[in-house]
Amino acid sequence: MADAAPHPRQVFDLKGHEAAETAFEEARGRGRLHHAWLLTGTEGVGKATFAFRAARRLLGAPPNPAYGVLGASPDHPVSRQIIARSHPDLMVLERVGEDGKPRKLIPVDEARKLSDFFAKSPASAPHRVAIIDAADDLNVNAANAVLKTLEEPPARGVILLVSHAPGGLLPTIKSRCRRLGFQPLPETEVTAFVEARTTANPEEAIRLARMSKGAPGKALALALAGAVAVDDAAKEILQSLPEVDEALALSLADRFRGAEGAAQFNLLLERLAERVHGHAVRLAAEGYGGLDRWARAWETLQRLPREVEAVNLDRADAFFTALTELRAAARA
Repeated sequence: MADAAPHPRQVFDLKGHEAAETAFEEARGRGRLHHAWLLTGTEGVGKATFAFRAARRLLGAPPNPAYGVLGASPDHPVSRQIIARSHPDLMVLERVGEDGKPRKLIPVDEARKLSDFFAKSPASAPHRVAIIDAADDLNVNAANAVLKTLEEPPARGVILLVSHAPGGLLPTIKSRCRRLGFQPLPETEVTAFVEARTTANPEEAIRLARMSKGAPGKALALALAGAVAVDDAAKEILQSLPEVDEALALSLADRFRGAEGAAQFNLLLERLAERVHGHAVRLAAEGYGGLDRWARAWETLQRLPREVEAVNLDRADAFFTALTELRAAARA
């Protein structure tokens, strides 16, 4: 439905987060810039885009109001260097490795490079900047390596830590950062965002906006993954319970193979879990009891993607395990 989603380093506009940008710019303008900023909010809401916008300004790109509070021109040399990943004063830690393949976690060896990076003076900019996207992806040793850098604030250094689930971070990391929260955007804004960047029709754009819960980046990722069709399949499965069309189940399981298999598996179970939750809420509101089996099915749908990744379970087998739980819930 859309071209490949651009990396945040390639994005130059950001809507709906003017308060966060103003707070950062005012601190920078007063010369009271904290050395570490924890950017929190739903995944896909715009935190990483903000981090790269802030980095451009810290690295010397002049303001361009046409692109918002922290806007900078895409044609400025700083912007072009960042896009090319060649700016000497910017370091980015992320799960995607140099080979372009995603890893399970950010390894400690990369986190340890922060100390050497900040030990040097800026080569060509007012600051040295590190972006960690996301801090949730640091393994235990990597998190401790980052903490060591935070405990010894670098001169003219700024660290921007993206976090989708800050509750899981080390308290000592959180205590050394200034926190900026990013709230979900209104459904109308996310819908307009999807319509402008994909071939989704108005009804599909609204559905994607609702699935994303106010996170435009996630809505775009869902569009790219064919989430509307997957959600339709999840709806069909639940409506047919306690029986499930065997041909449909087998065709869905067949999608779990290959390079995109993990993403399709996770997406289908996410949509099933969301619909099971909504179904259980409606049953409770109507006074139905015996929701324990639906709760168990929901927990299974939530748990299986983590277990499959952790111990390399067969995705098709895991999917049929989930269907067994759903059938049992429908018969209860």
